[in-house]
Amino acid sequence: MIEYSSQPHYLVAVDCIVFGFDGTQLKLLLVRRGLEPEINQWSLIGGFVGAGESPDQAAIRVLKKNTGLEGIYLEQFQVYGEPERDPIERTLSVAYFALIDINKYQTQLNSDFYAEWFPINDKPKLIFDHDTMVTDARKKLRYKAALHPILFELLPKKFTLPQLQILFEEVNDSKIDTRNFTRKINSTGLLVRLEEKDRSGSKKGAYYFKLDGKKYRSNFQQILQLIPG
Repeated sequence: MIEYSSQPHYLVAVDCIVFGFDGTQLKLLLVRRGLEPEINQWSLIGGFVGAGESPDQAAIRVLKKNTGLEGIYLEQFQVYGEPERDPIERTLSVAYFALIDINKYQTQLNSDFYAEWFPINDKPKLIFDHDTMVTDARKKLRYKAALHPILFELLPKKFTLPQLQILFEEVNDSKIDTRNFTRKINSTGLLVRLEEKDRSGSKKGAYYFKLDGKKYRSNFQQILQLIPG
């Protein structure tokens, strides 16, 4: 068998930055690391790529094994390969970000797995270069959200405008003027207002909306008007 015998060999891992939104905060799903070094410290959800796997297949497997999550939005965004990033052995990590509606999986994650949600701006220190991965993933999420409807993966099928505004503010880490946001989102024609209202916050209530996916795909550039700066 022909081998590249003169070349060094490395391990390849995947790490998944799982974002969730509970209606008020953007959150990050973390687990306790189960092996040395840094055992029991907070970590992203990850694992090594198997000999017969692609990185995508490994990421799907790792997420299913550690959280039970499958069929969710998952996107590869960067490779991390600093020589000393893992103190045990040279390891390249292929990083992915995933988006889920927290409320859809809340019971499952709390009862069956040891994963835990943390507010994105109040998370514990993570192992290795995982803090850098989270920062980079959030930047990538902001960029993607300006061009594509991926933030709606974080929302239930029906949502209110206040919930949508909070989500945009959390992702961009910036306050948005409510009047301007409402005016701009309504002017895009991307949302369909439902007759039902959410009355949990006030007697008057707030109308529920749903995304018109067809209009969004044909007019996706309009969403740029909603992004601060």
